[in-house]
Amino acid sequence: MSKKPIILGIESSCDETAASIITESEQGLPIILSNIVSSQVEVHKEFGGVVPELAARSHIEKIDWITERAIKDSNVNFREIDAIASTAGPGLIVCLTVGLSFGKTLALSLNKPFIAVNHLEGHALSPKLNSRIKYPYLLLLISGGHTQFLSVEGLGKYKRLGTTIDDALGEAFDKTAKILGIEFPGGPQIEILAANGNSNRYELPKPILNKGGCNLSFAGLKTAILRVAKTIQTEQDRFDLAASFQKTIEEILKKKTKIAFEEFKKRNHKNKINHFVIAGGVAANKKIRDMLKNLCKKENFYPVFPTKELCGDNAAMIAMVGLEKFKIKEFSKLDHPAIPRWSLDENAIFLKGAGVKL
Repeated sequence: MSKKPIILGIESSCDETAASIITESEQGLPIILSNIVSSQVEVHKEFGGVVPELAARSHIEKIDWITERAIKDSNVNFREIDAIASTAGPGLIVCLTVGLSFGKTLALSLNKPFIAVNHLEGHALSPKLNSRIKYPYLLLLISGGHTQFLSVEGLGKYKRLGTTIDDALGEAFDKTAKILGIEFPGGPQIEILAANGNSNRYELPKPILNKGGCNLSFAGLKTAILRVAKTIQTEQDRFDLAASFQKTIEEILKKKTKIAFEEFKKRNHKNKINHFVIAGGVAANKKIRDMLKNLCKKENFYPVFPTKELCGDNAAMIAMVGLEKFKIKEFSKLDHPAIPRWSLDENAIFLKGAGVKL
């Protein structure tokens, strides 16, 4: 019986300090031995958003003991680790540098291979941690920093089908929550408020809904929320606005996902089963999950959601990419830089801002 690889993953791209140990079964399926995530919510709450310098300082203070705990919980000895995988981008450069430098130092001291990981690739491969999904599959990545449709066609093989041209969806949730007076991070609380509201009360814009393929835009919606919020007089008004926002997001995602389904099927017409993966922190929103599940049923796609623990930023998904790259000996040099902007599809056109023509 050959020894199965053991990978240490490290994540510090934004405001979570995380470390994870994974290996694989005799059947080649990944096994999470530990997955430790330390949030910085209390650090940033008073500022209403992530402060990069404070986030980096918190990473420096925590990364030692977070990694030690991950190793302890996994019952693995330091010397048994076969490779160290660290997030190298995209993200906040002052935060990325902490985890990247820590991972490189460990790799050097243990004389083990180092693997620099694209954070988005971690999300792209996260469903492999709890399902037997095979390539190709369609991915909708919806988080605080990213909103993209990607055709995942193999390790390192990604085709971007659509992206936001301004705000990420998670950012739109958090900013709406802030306008409604909800403490950071308020995005997850929107769904709770919305449950008590009338979703038909306010008519909100759906930017580029009928153009731009499966590209998305949320900046205009956020501006509309700000305008309507100034008219709020009662708690019920607040509930109604949250419900109207939630409904508008669902309608935008439904329309754009249907377009993405068609684009994906054109690229992968030989598929017998079409899988649709929804990952990222916003994928934990139950109303969005239910809407997408129903859409998949109608459009003959099979929905795959990582567990809620694996939807947000975590190191298990980074270790997953590390495991896949370790098996094909795709290692990184110790001078690999932090890359704050790092696209999975390097051939995709950069889209950002109101001046973009769609």
